[in-house]
Amino acid sequence: MTRSNHSPHAHGHSHAHSHGPAAPVSARLRNVIAAVLIPFATAVVTCLIVLWPGGTPPHQHTGIGLDQKTESGRVTAVEEMDCARAGAQPSRQQPGGPPVVKGPCEKATVEVTSGPDKGSTFAEIVQPDATRRYQTGQEVLLAYAPKAPENLRYSVLDVDRTMPMAILAGIFALAVVVVGRLRGVFALIALVISFGILTMFILPAILQGSDPLLVAVVGGSAIMLLALYLCHGLNARTSVAVLGTLTSLLLIGLLGSLFTEWAHLTGNTDDQTSLVHSLYPEIKIQGLLLAGIIIGSLGVLDDVTVTQTSAVWELKEADPTANWRKLYGAAMRIGRDHIASVVNTLVLAYAGAALPLLLLFRIADSGVGAVATSEIVAEEIVRTLVGSIGLVASVPVTTVLAALVVSADRSPGGGVRGRAGGRGRARGGRRRRAK
Repeated sequence: MTRSNHSPHAHGHSHAHSHGPAAPVSARLRNVIAAVLIPFATAVVTCLIVLWPGGTPPHQHTGIGLDQKTESGRVTAVEEMDCARAGAQPSRQQPGGPPVVKGPCEKATVEVTSGPDKGSTFAEIVQPDATRRYQTGQEVLLAYAPKAPENLRYSVLDVDRTMPMAILAGIFALAVVVVGRLRGVFALIALVISFGILTMFILPAILQGSDPLLVAVVGGSAIMLLALYLCHGLNARTSVAVLGTLTSLLLIGLLGSLFTEWAHLTGNTDDQTSLVHSLYPEIKIQGLLLAGIIIGSLGVLDDVTVTQTSAVWELKEADPTANWRKLYGAAMRIGRDHIASVVNTLVLAYAGAALPLLLLFRIADSGVGAVATSEIVAEEIVRTLVGSIGLVASVPVTTVLAALVVSADRSPGGGVRGRAGGRGRARGGRRRRAK
C-alpha cells in the first residue's frame, strides 16, 4: 500500500521535472565546473574593466554618407510639375542600362521641425525614376549642413521609421512574453543587456582603437554568460552549454584569423567601412571583419549548445542506466538533424544580408569563379563557412561534455544523484517488481 501510494507521486514529479529546471548535480561536479568557469568569468570582467571605453570618441563631421548632422522634418505638401520648370536635371541613360523613366517630377515641400531653423521650409525635387516617394504629413530625417548657403543647408536624408519599428518591436516583445511566459521575460531582459554591451562596450571600444577581435571575444563572452545564465538558470546544464559555446567561439576565432590572413581579406570592401576607417584610421579593419564573424555566430551557437545539452539531460532522465557513450550516440542523432537545419539557417541569413552580392553571380561577365574569389564576395563566403564550421563543431563538443558530466554524477549506490537518480531507482524497482 505504501508503494502504491507513492507511485502517483513519482509519476507526477517526473512530468513536472521534465519541463522544469535541471536536476541538481553533486557538489564535486559543481566544484569542477566552477573551477573552470569562475576564472573565465573573472577574466571577462577584468577585460571589460580594462578595455571599457568610456564613450564614443569625438570627431569632426565630414558631411559624407551617414556622418552628417541631422534634424527632423515633415512633408507639408506634394505637387506634380514639369521637371524643367522645377529646375531638376534630366536623368540620362547609362550605356547598356535600363531606359530612363519619363514623366513629371514631384516637388515636396518640407518643413524643418527641429534645430535652429525650426519652422522654415525648403523644396525637395523627386525625379520620375526615383524609388522613394513622399506623402503629405510624412515624417522625414534631414541632413543639415550649417556652413552651406541658406537654400542648400537642408536635404532629405531618409524617412522617419520610428513608429512602425516601435510597433513591430512591441509585437515581438508581446509574442515572446505570451508564448515564453517568465522565460520569455528573461529572454527580453537578456536581449536588452546584449544590445547594451554591444552599444556601450563593443562599438565604442573599437572606435577607441582597441583590437576589434579582442573586444568581440570579451564582449561576446560577457553576452554569452549573462544571456545563458539569465535565460536558463545557474545550473550545471547551462554551464556545460557555456563551455561548449566558448570552445566553438575559440575555434571560429582561430579559423577566421587563419583564413582572412591566408585569403588576404582586408575587410575594407564598402563605403561604410571606408568612411569609418577615414574617421578613425587607428581601427584595424581586418580585425573588424573577424569581430563581425564572432558576434554573428554567437546567437546561433547559443541555440545549438543549449539544445544539445538539454537533449543529453532529458535522455539521461529517460534512461538513468545509460552510460555516456549511449547518451552521446543518441544525442548526436538529434544533433545531426540540428546541424542540417542550423547550417542552412546561417547560410540563408548571410545570403539575405548579402543579396546584392549574389546578383553579381547572375550578371558578371567574368564568370562565377572570378566573382566568388573577388574580395567583396569571398569575405561573405569566409564569414559563412567559418561560422558554419564552428556551429558544426559545437554539436559533438557540447554533446560529449554534457554526456560526460551527467554520467559521471553518480551516487555510491550506482544511481544518478538528485531527483533523476531517485526516479531511476524508483523506476528500476518497479520494473523488478513487475518481473
